[in-house]
Amino acid sequence: MATIRAAVEADGEDCAWIHIDAMREMTFLPQDLHTDAETLAWMRDTVFATQQVLVAEDGEGGVAAYLAQEGDMVTGLYVRADRRGQGIGAALIEAAKTRTPGGLRLWVFQPNTGAIRFYLRHGFRPLRRTDGRDNDEKVPDLLMGWPGRPRPSP
Repeated sequence: MATIRAAVEADGEDCAWIHIDAMREMTFLPQDLHTDAETLAWMRDTVFATQQVLVAEDGEGGVAAYLAQEGDMVTGLYVRADRRGQGIGAALIEAAKTRTPGGLRLWVFQPNTGAIRFYLRHGFRPLRRTDGRDNDEKVPDLLMGWPGRPRPSP
């Protein structure tokens, strides 16, 4: 099993490559939207500079997955292809729930049915569907939310 920890600056490049590889696997996305160099810079200058990032470290010390979060919004959850189906994404989403017990939101592309099933299994529910006109990729997306943990009675 992977170890979940706060990301450090040195993890940025690994996270960027996980993101790049995941975007390439999603054949419903435009493949020429961002260069690898642009994605590496975005990960460093935007994600790591302004968001909270958790990584799942594999047994060899490499990054197997990452979750980026800004407030109650999960802005990215990506698992390396060779590590999917091992509970790593679930561990990261549970860590985000622990960190933000009042609830979480996230966007997912509607054609990404595997991700939608994953989020439904973890208590997220559809909140709003769009035609994609407001995202860079112009692909229909879905806002999903997890309502949070019940507060203990006084």
